[in-house]
Amino acid sequence: MLRSLWTGASGMIAQQTAVDTISNNLSNINTTGYKKETNEFKTLLYSKLQRKTLDNENNPKPVIGQVGSGVRLASVTSRFVQGALTRTENTFDFALEGEGFFQVQTSDGSVAYTRAGNFNVSIDNNGLALCNSDGYQVLSSTGEPIVFDRDIVTSNLIIDSYGKISYREKDETITDLGIQIGLVQFNNPSGLLKISGSLLQESEASGAPRSETEDDALKPTKVYSGYLEASNVQAVDEMVNLIVAQRAYEMNSKIINASDEMLQQANNLRG
Repeated sequence: MLRSLWTGASGMIAQQTAVDTISNNLSNINTTGYKKETNEFKTLLYSKLQRKTLDNENNPKPVIGQVGSGVRLASVTSRFVQGALTRTENTFDFALEGEGFFQVQTSDGSVAYTRAGNFNVSIDNNGLALCNSDGYQVLSSTGEPIVFDRDIVTSNLIIDSYGKISYREKDETITDLGIQIGLVQFNNPSGLLKISGSLLQESEASGAPRSETEDDALKPTKVYSGYLEASNVQAVDEMVNLIVAQRAYEMNSKIINASDEMLQQANNLRG
């Protein structure tokens, strides 16, 4: 009976984590480029009640007697499924269709990655720098910050489906600025470390970033200017998952109550 108490407790802890994950998904349902998370569980250690089981004729059975000791969280995995593209008509909003990630330079000089393409330009000493909502500069395919001349008209910038940036002059001629938005891919994007602001960091599990302009084996990611990639969270699916997790939590709490009542009856027995 004590085993059942701890088994029920492990189930309640696991389902509480599931509810926490679902609530985070639902709270980010309108977050640009957010990827839903799912819980993966595994069983805990098993105890052998019988090393050799026999039938009523003393013949060995093909199975042994084992009982588990509960469940634990194995991982919380991000699902990098393509989100819907939403039109914004903002020149510096970019949506990605494919496996790529934008690169931004954080305040400490390191590189972070994101699917959130809600960018804008900020004025600095060098000109007009393309930045994300946190002010981190977006990097080009060469790893340098994307900076435009101060005297350009931003509405005349043209970004093609591969992230190459051109400029429409006053005489309607198109000038190639020699700038391309830097996109990278990872062998295991689910292994990326999440930090604040929809940013991701490289880890041993994700592998090193692979530049799309340098690695011919990669399928190029398409860039859509004037669009944003919406979250891939489906509210209906999350609500169903929430109901399932809540019911599992209730059943595990009933296991604890039943075990407690059985212990109480055992303690009340009189010889």
